[in-house]
Amino acid sequence: MLPPLFKAVCWDKLSSQLFFPTFLFSLPLSYSRKRGRGSRGCEVRAMPVSSAVVSAEENGSLRSFKLTESTFLASLMPKKETGADRFVEAHPEYDGRGVVIAIFDSGVDPAAAGLQVTSDGKPKIIDVLDCTGSGDIDTSKVVKADANGCIIGASGAQLIVNPSWKNPSGEWHVGYKLVYDLFTDTLTSRVKKERKKKWDEKNQEAIAEAVKQLDEFDQKHTKVEDNNLKKVREDLQNRVDILQKQGNSYDDRGPVIDAVVWHDGNVWRVALDTQSLVDDSEHGKLADFVPLTNYRTERKYGIFSKLDACTFVTNVYDEGNILSIVTDSSPHGTHVAGIATAFHPKEPLLNGVAPGAQIVSCKIGDSRLGSMETGTGLTRALIAAVEHKCDLINMSYGEPTLLPDYGRFVDLLNEVVNKHRLVFISSAGNSGPALSTVGAPGGTSSSIIGVGAYVSPAMAAGAHCVVEAPGEGLEYTWSSRGPTVDGDLGVCVSAPGGAVAPVPTWTLQRRMLMNGTSMASPSACGGVALLISAMKTEGIPVSPYSVRKALENTSVSVGGLPEDKLSTGHGLMQVDKALEYIKQCRHLPCVCYRIKINQTGKSTPTSRGIYLRDASTCQQTTEWTVEIKPEFHDDASNLEQLVPFEECIALHSSENTVVRTPEYLLLTHNGRTFNVVVDPSSLGEGLHYYELYGIDCKAPWRGPLFRVPITITKPAILKAQSPLISFSGMPFLPGHIERRFIEVPPGASWAEATMRTSGFDTARRFFVDAVQISPLKRPIKWESVVTFSSPSSKSFTFPVKGGQTMELAIAQFWSSGIGSHETTTVDFQVGFHGIDVNTEEIVLDGSEAPIRIEAKAPLSSEKLVPAATLNKIRVPYRPTEVKLSTLPTNRDKLPSGKQILALTLTYKFKLEDGAEIKPQVPLLNNRIYDTKFESQFYMISDSNKRVYAMGDVYPNSTKLPKGEYTLQLYIRHDNVQYLEKMKQLVLFIERNLEEKERIQLSFYSQPDGPVMGNGSFNSSVLVPGSIEAFYVGPPTKDKIPKNCPAGAVLFGAISYGKLSLGIKEVKNNPEKNPVSYQISYVVPPNKLDEDKGKYTSSICTKSVSERFEEEVRNAKIKFLASLKQGTEEERMEWKELSTSLKSEYPKYTPLLYQILEGLILQSSDEGKIHHNEEVIHAANDVINSIDKDDLAKYFSVKSDPEDDEAEKIKKKMEAIRDQLADALYQKGLALAEIESLKHGEKELSGTTASTEASDQARQESAPDSGKQQDLFEENFKELKRWVDVQSSKYGMLSVVRERRSGRLGTALKVLNDIIKEDGEAPKKKLYDLKLSLLDEIGWSHVASYERQWNHVRFPPSLPLF
Repeated sequence: MLPPLFKAVCWDKLSSQLFFPTFLFSLPLSYSRKRGRGSRGCEVRAMPVSSAVVSAEENGSLRSFKLTESTFLASLMPKKETGADRFVEAHPEYDGRGVVIAIFDSGVDPAAAGLQVTSDGKPKIIDVLDCTGSGDIDTSKVVKADANGCIIGASGAQLIVNPSWKNPSGEWHVGYKLVYDLFTDTLTSRVKKERKKKWDEKNQEAIAEAVKQLDEFDQKHTKVEDNNLKKVREDLQNRVDILQKQGNSYDDRGPVIDAVVWHDGNVWRVALDTQSLVDDSEHGKLADFVPLTNYRTERKYGIFSKLDACTFVTNVYDEGNILSIVTDSSPHGTHVAGIATAFHPKEPLLNGVAPGAQIVSCKIGDSRLGSMETGTGLTRALIAAVEHKCDLINMSYGEPTLLPDYGRFVDLLNEVVNKHRLVFISSAGNSGPALSTVGAPGGTSSSIIGVGAYVSPAMAAGAHCVVEAPGEGLEYTWSSRGPTVDGDLGVCVSAPGGAVAPVPTWTLQRRMLMNGTSMASPSACGGVALLISAMKTEGIPVSPYSVRKALENTSVSVGGLPEDKLSTGHGLMQVDKALEYIKQCRHLPCVCYRIKINQTGKSTPTSRGIYLRDASTCQQTTEWTVEIKPEFHDDASNLEQLVPFEECIALHSSENTVVRTPEYLLLTHNGRTFNVVVDPSSLGEGLHYYELYGIDCKAPWRGPLFRVPITITKPAILKAQSPLISFSGMPFLPGHIERRFIEVPPGASWAEATMRTSGFDTARRFFVDAVQISPLKRPIKWESVVTFSSPSSKSFTFPVKGGQTMELAIAQFWSSGIGSHETTTVDFQVGFHGIDVNTEEIVLDGSEAPIRIEAKAPLSSEKLVPAATLNKIRVPYRPTEVKLSTLPTNRDKLPSGKQILALTLTYKFKLEDGAEIKPQVPLLNNRIYDTKFESQFYMISDSNKRVYAMGDVYPNSTKLPKGEYTLQLYIRHDNVQYLEKMKQLVLFIERNLEEKERIQLSFYSQPDGPVMGNGSFNSSVLVPGSIEAFYVGPPTKDKIPKNCPAGAVLFGAISYGKLSLGIKEVKNNPEKNPVSYQISYVVPPNKLDEDKGKYTSSICTKSVSERFEEEVRNAKIKFLASLKQGTEEERMEWKELSTSLKSEYPKYTPLLYQILEGLILQSSDEGKIHHNEEVIHAANDVINSIDKDDLAKYFSVKSDPEDDEAEKIKKKMEAIRDQLADALYQKGLALAEIESLKHGEKELSGTTASTEASDQARQESAPDSGKQQDLFEENFKELKRWVDVQSSKYGMLSVVRERRSGRLGTALKVLNDIIKEDGEAPKKKLYDLKLSLLDEIGWSHVASYERQWNHVRFPPSLPLF
């Protein structure tokens, strides 16, 4: 799985390092490492630069400086670097006022510091939305309050509503939620720790009391010989053991909060009952809750409890049937919002960039997925941004993509930008320092301003607390680089990529340091908010086109080389200069210049830049057709704007000897094409960057109107006789990057590299990346972060693709070695290896035939050591149920007016044993942005509706116990035709095989080897020019794991080579080798059952009439079993028929047993004693119909398993024994229940006693408690003769026996054993009995724990998607 690049998953690892020097080596917040810029000794070429000239001091690049308290505080929230501080100082009324920013992130805490009001006193947060649905609660169940104002909550708890609450309809919508589902993992961990501490105290008290009772018993009875006393002592010991085990197995699944929703005549109101969270009957009551409504209406929020300090807001949808409780899924979103807009009136230096701006929090990070974004969240967020008339969107999320500027989300955001004029700003990614590492959507989408991460000396000294700040500002080492795979620049501008900003209250601190392009994006977004604030005030039309052009043409360059644009974009944005540019352009049309490029003579592929990467394209002149298409906003007037548009453009090339272009272009609304010639043949090896740009002849001060990036990476070509290349004496200082481009020799499949360092004292950290690009594939990237504590060497192996250019990027981390002033020298050697095979992916078709493999070593001699393992099984499924529906709420209504539809597919599967499984939908998996499908989500639940797993495009492996499961797959789109085509979508359940089940495949030198068992092939040495052939055989039938259905696929990996560097390899595990390929085996049909029809050959001695009568009798019994007994009339009909059949066949055991089963199924809420007496009578009929002596005599003799007739008799006798045992079992339960009911009647009449006194009385009276006791014991002893009364099937009677004898500890132990041994899904009646026993013993803390777990085990319904 490839997780999102900017997902905030590491914040907790950073929090303990805030403001400490150890943080100087920290990696950025978010999924992958983020990185920075270096300089290389190349000639400087003329490039289009911004019209603004910014001094080094202005952008925060100070050669020498000393922090003061004020500059230190300012460095924690950097604004000087972008000119934002100068801008607000000069225009205090343009501080973001009148601007609304949509924050697409993990959610924003409205209680966080600085996020309450704007600088002009308006509410800071306009709305808080959970766009993912992770906080949704089904509140469609409606209840009425009784005369005392009491309602039954969805959890089953009795709730008192506040009489002052207005509810004209009297209808209360109820639902509940496990509170940990609303918390982050970090918060959950903290709350669990606190709750366990309190629970342990109670458990220790209970253990102490149990030990005391045991000790008192031992002192009173020094010698225990009486059997009853032994049982009493055993019971006391069991209580101690149970409590100790309970403490060791404690697993807090969290308290349940009940939610109540009602309409007060004006708005929907919400109240929560959190008593189970606060564990205090006097706090958290529903009636004490101050009701909330949709946040947008009153802008109020709540806090669950003082323990968690977690803020939440509520929103009600679908006429009260859906309640959304909104919490954040990480501190990331609050931090981002704080950078953009925080307002601290008493701490102005810590203000965000635009303290006057307002925000709309759109949570796209799904709490169910650990804060990962979903298609549902992204789509709803765009809908909300348009609905709230936002001016800006900030999104600090993303991931790699195989197709840039493509997909459903890109289509929707294009509409939002082009039609609704929202400015969309997003992080470029944290996967640098290699080129082409920008992520989607921020770095790959034309409509988005993608932002790289910059660090200034002041930020390094203040926020990062480095010993010595760098001499000048630079891009963070980990910041992603362009170009995109289709040649676009990738990074638009850069902004400060670190800040100390507000975080949610549940973190128990006001603010913390985070760094990443996630932080650079809101810094840029805040700067743009300042611009829009000024534009609105001064009456300048706001357009994302004009804003982007102003940023690009006024940014200050970072680094002095043309290639630095691939790292920093057009440079460090400058807010004040951008406003001057916008003012000058206020009367010019708002136009975006779309670029589409094709190599002349080819219609595909199209691109947005020219990217020559491979050796063949870098050695010859190529011609390209460039189309420039002006794009206006959707509301542009045909006559007033489109028709008059005409620009005379001068075309320039930054290097005419390499890029040749026409001199002029007349551009109209319909666009224009022209040809460009690129000649890289005279260039040296390495990276070269050029631009073709257009200047308005009438207004050259506007700077470039459009730019065509031209990136050339001319690789080094290895000599034919040696697949080895070395780079010696590379000097490194902090932040320096060395890039080497190598044409990987054809036939190479892996590389072995050695890195040697020298010439330094303190430790050095390096990022080493190897990147290759293939069409319609995410960039192939290998990466490593290595630390050298002293001069030494390290070795690496990584896969490569032969015949393609590989970039090797080596970077010294920007803060590593700061203060040392010593240059690190690096020698890097790469050796390429390869074993070329005739087929990479091998499919064994299920037959006994092996597959022939040809192998050769095209580069150098290689050790051929084939290894293949099948370690997974994939079983296909079709849906058993299909449901297509229209989503009911406005949050699922697109700005175009289309309502989104949902397709729910239900799949059933069964696991014969516990296993680790992963659902796979090949059509939909592993793509969030580069897909035309909107979203997907799945849930796996058992027969009790307990949810074991949830996931979306990146399914996770989940450990499931044995049992039957339902998987529901939820797919959304507004196009019904797409969904119709997916109604029979194939889904695979992928299961990891246990270690003992994994199959090591064998190799042979002969085609008959798998059958003959000879000619095994182990290893060989491949010499260049020669071919070796061998066979891989299918697994033998006895090795195929059980329960593999025909058509399932066993698959794993096969590898061929052996490493030569001496790097440790994992034997017989091809997946651990640098290069492995998939191998699969299709499971054939099972062999015919040889036992089928085994007994049909026995001679039947019965006459036709006898057989006819038997068939009629069996048909009558079968019909009786099929009758329903849901109504009183149906029960009467059943009774009449059963009585008639009983008179007809009075001694036929199967009939009597069927009557007993029918009685047990009947509801017995009224007249329970009479019902149980009927059960006893029916059980006695079964018992009396069986000759127990004959049955016992039969089982005393061992039958012959080889005798067919004997086996038939054995099955019949076993069935009779089971019917006898079931009858005794049901009789025992009925006897016990009658006794319990009569005992309860006595208690109601006043004969009650304390629990302890009652236990003692039961213990003393149990052996001789009268006739009813004797009947139960006699029945129990009889059952004991035939079956194991401790087994899961009959153990309940043992529990009842121990309970009625007052031995509650032993009863609980037996019950726990039954639950543990039961191989089926948990049975609610067993857990209800357990709760009853715990309540009777008086262990309230354990009972409360089990009740909370029961909400997990036995939910009333599945959660909402």
